[in-house]
Amino acid sequence: MTATPEAPTAYRASILHFLADPGADDAAASWQYFEDGLLVVEHGKVVSTGDAATLLPGLSLATRVIDHSGKLIVPGFVDTHIHYPQVDVIASPGRQLLDWLEDYTFPAERRFDDPAYGRAVADFFLDELLRNGTTTALVFGTVHKQSVHAFFEAASAKNLRMIAGKVLMDRNCPEYLRDTPESGYADSAELIAQWHGRDRLHYAITPRFAITSSDRQLELAGKLAAEHPTTRIHSHLAENTAEVAWTRELFPACRSYLDVYDHFGLLREHSVFAHCIHLDETDRRRMAAAGATAALCPTSNLFLGSGLFDIAAMDQAGMNFAIATDVGGGTSFSMLRTLSEAYKVAQLRGHFLSPLRAFYTATLGGARALGLETNIGNFAPGKDADFVVLDLAATPLTARRLQHARTLQEKLFALIMLGDDRAITQTCILGRPVLPH
Repeated sequence: MTATPEAPTAYRASILHFLADPGADDAAASWQYFEDGLLVVEHGKVVSTGDAATLLPGLSLATRVIDHSGKLIVPGFVDTHIHYPQVDVIASPGRQLLDWLEDYTFPAERRFDDPAYGRAVADFFLDELLRNGTTTALVFGTVHKQSVHAFFEAASAKNLRMIAGKVLMDRNCPEYLRDTPESGYADSAELIAQWHGRDRLHYAITPRFAITSSDRQLELAGKLAAEHPTTRIHSHLAENTAEVAWTRELFPACRSYLDVYDHFGLLREHSVFAHCIHLDETDRRRMAAAGATAALCPTSNLFLGSGLFDIAAMDQAGMNFAIATDVGGGTSFSMLRTLSEAYKVAQLRGHFLSPLRAFYTATLGGARALGLETNIGNFAPGKDADFVVLDLAATPLTARRLQHARTLQEKLFALIMLGDDRAITQTCILGRPVLPH
């Protein structure tokens, strides 16, 4: 496990964090920005944050001050949907979702019955997240329970706050990737007992999607959810029109794709469903009432031609959404590049995603989606000091553009549009730099 600094440390830079969803009008009370700010950390926790001129005189003599003046500190990014076993198939030339799964994803996931292979991929995956400023993620494993053991072992060694789960998949997939309703239940229960709540780790009950689980498997997944109410639920929903049509054929008694999950007790607070493109108003309102969250995955939706996420419709229904890279259907680990594509998707839908709200979805919004807002997501005192130092002049073009930015919003917008992993100067876990750029 990563050691945390014992002595208090103060990080000086511009600082931005959120107290609430800024919404479409960027409500001023929802965010705090300190042009010359100070973030004070002790024993891995946030002590205070505010204007440097106010906080510096009150620091103890033992406090070490690290100067990042000219850079921007934000809470660590939160990725609400990603597949660690798909690292090696990212950027594979796909057609539509179901073809891409058959051609690339399923063969790649076959190798994760080997714990050593799973651990090697997990280590690379977590380093890549950190290199891109992502400090927490909701992660798919494979059908093999050893893939989840390997992931949690790697995350625990780095002292990361992560959520993951074993895929449940007992039909409509290759034989070599099938479990059974009973083995899926037993394996998941074992993983929950060993890992959920240990260190900074949490478990997600993870049916891949409705079409790859039988009624009996979904019934037992709902049983697991009832038995372990603090676990998260993680799956896919209404990504692709062919997938939606097939789900309708397999579950004719259910009103909609969402209704399948609802019927089996898998729709509740801190259920996170990736994509949610092809929902109707009834579905959106039902998700809002349940407190579930849609993970917006713009790069994979564009890459696989699945459709355009409708932010305005989600807002109208009062539905939660957060941002996700969805690697390996998604094409980048970078949350900045992902936010750039989210902005463009919103534009195509006739909606403006402001840079402030974009950063909210990648920080506090993601933490809220995962039920972790008491631990991470902003710099409230007592929260884990997971944060990112962003370089506003990481490239010549970014530096030149930002010289002409008139407001914070313009700076953030340019950073989203022009930024990538090069903008990550430092990623800190519990106040400790773990992966300098």
